[in-house]
Amino acid sequence: MQVKTLWRRLVTQLLWRPRLGAVGFRSVLFAPVLVRGASRIFLGDRVCIRDGARLEVVNSPQATWTPTLQIGSDVNIEQGVHIVCQCSIVIEDQVSITPYCVIVDTNHPIDAPDRLPKIGDRLPGAPSHVRIGTGSFIGTHSVILPGVTIGRGCVIGAGSVVTSDIPDFSIAVGAPARVVRSFDPSNSTWRTALSKEIKS
Repeated sequence: MQVKTLWRRLVTQLLWRPRLGAVGFRSVLFAPVLVRGASRIFLGDRVCIRDGARLEVVNSPQATWTPTLQIGSDVNIEQGVHIVCQCSIVIEDQVSITPYCVIVDTNHPIDAPDRLPKIGDRLPGAPSHVRIGTGSFIGTHSVILPGVTIGRGCVIGAGSVVTSDIPDFSIAVGAPARVVRSFDPSNSTWRTALSKEIKS
């Protein structure tokens, strides 16, 4: 095992374990990393978060809920991934998130754009979510938008923008992401899907 990994694992236990909501066995955060709202971030076992990642849990002024970012076990989050949670983001076990993806369960309301606060500082007053199912793979530079559930064993193609739910065992690509193939575990076969936008 690389000395750098061992060192970062030690730093994770000494520096991040007291700050984060939970840090599981053999989990590691590489530097530099930006973490905001650390006490509401929960990591399972053997989570690897690479350098340049940004994990933010933010509170909407109107919120009646406690925002939570939950990352399961055996998850790898690669370089430059940006995750912003204002209500609920759940990344289940064995998920791979490749470099420079963006996952957000929030937006910036544009009512009264001529008034303060500036649009970039606004948060919605309603709850939202993102859930990524066990074993899914999120391709480089993909964007996962609020209100989306990605099922188990899905592949999201590089550069996709996911705006609606993706069923289990699907390959989805494009902006907005469309399911192009689906796997049937009952007979271990793939089938080509119609090229239409997935409705949630």
